[in-house]
Amino acid sequence: MDRARLRQLLARESAEAERRNPRSRAAYERADHLFGRVPMTWMNKNAGAFPRYLAAARGARVTDIDGHEYIDFCLGDTGAMAGHSPDAVTAAVHRRFADLGGATAMLPTEDAEWVGAELTRRFGLARWSFSLTATDANRWAIRLARAVTGRPKILVNSYSYHGSVDESLIVVGPDGHGTARSGNVGAPCDVTLTSRVAEFNDLEGLERELAHGDVAAVLMEPALTNIGIVLPEPGYLAGVRELTTRFGTLLINDETHTFSAGPGGCTAAWALEPDMLTIGKAIGGGVPAGAYGLSAELAERLLAREDLDLVDMGGVGGTLAGNALSVAATRATLEDVLTDEAFAGMDELSKRFEAGVRTGIERWDLPWSVSRLGARTEYRFADPAPRTGTESAEASDTELEDYLHLYLANRGVLLTPFHNMALMCPATTDKDVDTHTEVFDAALSELVG
Repeated sequence: MDRARLRQLLARESAEAERRNPRSRAAYERADHLFGRVPMTWMNKNAGAFPRYLAAARGARVTDIDGHEYIDFCLGDTGAMAGHSPDAVTAAVHRRFADLGGATAMLPTEDAEWVGAELTRRFGLARWSFSLTATDANRWAIRLARAVTGRPKILVNSYSYHGSVDESLIVVGPDGHGTARSGNVGAPCDVTLTSRVAEFNDLEGLERELAHGDVAAVLMEPALTNIGIVLPEPGYLAGVRELTTRFGTLLINDETHTFSAGPGGCTAAWALEPDMLTIGKAIGGGVPAGAYGLSAELAERLLAREDLDLVDMGGVGGTLAGNALSVAATRATLEDVLTDEAFAGMDELSKRFEAGVRTGIERWDLPWSVSRLGARTEYRFADPAPRTGTESAEASDTELEDYLHLYLANRGVLLTPFHNMALMCPATTDKDVDTHTEVFDAALSELVG
C-alpha cells in the first residue's frame, strides 16, 4: 500500500469532515467544563479532529447537529442493537416513568421475574440479578466466584473486553507471561496479583495457568470482539469447559458483545454451559441495563453461605440496579424488539454485509479478511484473520482505519469508531447494507485503484 497516498487521502477526508460539520466543531470547542471536552472520554476515539454531535436518532438512522443523516452501523457500540428508540421501548419507558411514575423506588416490579424467566429461556442460566452496566455485572460475578471458590485470581484472554474491570486489563507479553495492558489508568495494584491470562484459542496456555490452582473463574467472551472479531477454533470452547471443570474453576461467559450471535448469544447458538453469564448494553434497548445469571447449583451454594452479606454492604449490588425503569425497558426490548425473528433478519443482513465487503476486498486484491458473528461483521487488515487477541492487536492500522471511517462518515455511513465493526438492528435494510458496499468499494478504489 502506498502510505503517502493514504496520508493524502486521510488529510483530504479530515478537512472535508471539518468543512461539513462547523456546528459540531463549535460545540466541541465550547465544551470547556467537560474532561476531554466530551461527556465520556471514549467519544474522542471518533476519527477526525472532533466528534459529530447528536441531534436525533431513530431506528438505524442518526442525525447530527449540522443536519447530516447517517446510516448507523455503530449503534452505540452495541448499546443500540435494538435500534434507536424502538417504539415498544419508548412506550414502556413512558408508561413506567410518566403514566405510572417511579423510575427507582427500591422496590421490585413484576417485570423483573418476566425478564429473569426470558433470560433463562434464552441463555439457560437459572437465576438472575440486575445491574446498570455489563462492567458491574462482571465485577459482581467476579466477587461471587472468589467467595464461593476461596481462590483469589481471575483468568481472562489477552485483549478480551470486559469493560473497566481491573482484573481484565492484562495481556500476554512478549515473554509469554501476563503483563498490564498498555495505557491502564490508575491500577490499584500490579494486575498479575489479581489475574492470569491466556491467549484465546490456546488450550495449552490455559491449562498451564489453571494448573496453579488459584483461579476462581475464567471470565471470557465466547468470541473476542472489541479487538476485532476473533472466532473460536473447532473444539476450543469445549476444551475450555473441560479444563475449568477439571481444575475446579468457574466459567463466566461475557455475552455483552457476542449477544449478536443470536437471541441467546453464543451460549445458546453453540450449546455452551457456563456457570455464570454476564450481559449488558443491548438488553435495555438504549436504557442502561445489565444482568448476570447463575446456574441453580451455584446460586444455592451462595445463598446457603451465612457469612456472605448479599443484601447490604457485601460488595454486590447498587442502589439503582434493577430499578423499575431499566427493567421495564429490558422487558420491552426482549419481548417485542430483539426477538428470535428479529435476530434471524439481522443475521441475513449481516451475511449480505459480509458478502459485500468480501467482494470489495477480492476486487482490489487486498490482504484483508472479514469475520462475522451473527448480526455483527468486521473487516480486518490481515489475511488469514487473526486467531488470538495479540495477533488481532498487531493487525491494527490507525491511519487506514481513520481514512475508511472518515470516508464513510463524510458520505453518510457510520461504523463503530473503535474498529471496523458494523452491527445490524431490526430497522436496518438491504439498501442500507448495499450503500455501505458501494461507498466501501469507492474508498478502496481511491486507495489502491
